[in-house]
Amino acid sequence: MSPILQELTKDKIKEIIAKRIAKEFKENDIVTLGIGLPTEAVKYVKDGMNIIFQSENGILGLGKNQKGPEFNKKVVNAGGAYVNVVEGASFYDSQMAFTIMRGGHIDATVLGALQVDSEGSIASWQIPGKFVPGIGGSMDLIVGSKRVIVAMTHTANDVPKIVKKCTYPLTAYKEVDMIVTERCVFEISKDGLILTEINPMFTIEDIKNSTDANFIISKNLKDMV
Repeated sequence: MSPILQELTKDKIKEIIAKRIAKEFKENDIVTLGIGLPTEAVKYVKDGMNIIFQSENGILGLGKNQKGPEFNKKVVNAGGAYVNVVEGASFYDSQMAFTIMRGGHIDATVLGALQVDSEGSIASWQIPGKFVPGIGGSMDLIVGSKRVIVAMTHTANDVPKIVKKCTYPLTAYKEVDMIVTERCVFEISKDGLILTEINPMFTIEDIKNSTDANFIISKNLKDMV
């Protein structure tokens, strides 16, 4: 393993990705964060910004995950983690939750992935041959959201997760707008993958060697901060 990768602990990787994701949110956005890594982004939203976080199990107005011995065990997000809510939050049933997700009311959805390809297709729910409980609401979120951002590690066991064509079962076809990893940021357009930001710890060659897809380097490429 290279010295750079040894330096990047799991917690540091999460921090890099989550901080960059948080910069994509705009005032008054309604945002859904998928379970796992995407939920870390809420920690880095600027104080005073009005971002409304939605959970697909029926909460509009999520706060940060609760800490300490006292919490309301009746309030959990879609991943089963205890959460608090902000003033004015609302709770609703599955029918309303899916109406919100499918109806174009979500400004941005952030979720993890097993693979994303150069066309913006995403595979996020099943590794062939392994048991999974089901696809959940991710398909509805991805197709119904105005903007789809993938937050994931660049590789898994040194195998690229950004590929020419997804080989795992698809969650959605050509719906991803942006990919954020610990190494770089890709935007996806009709021309394919565009490298727009790079972590200064890595080189262009590093990105090429760990990405199983062709990409365009933006003329305005900048450091990922």
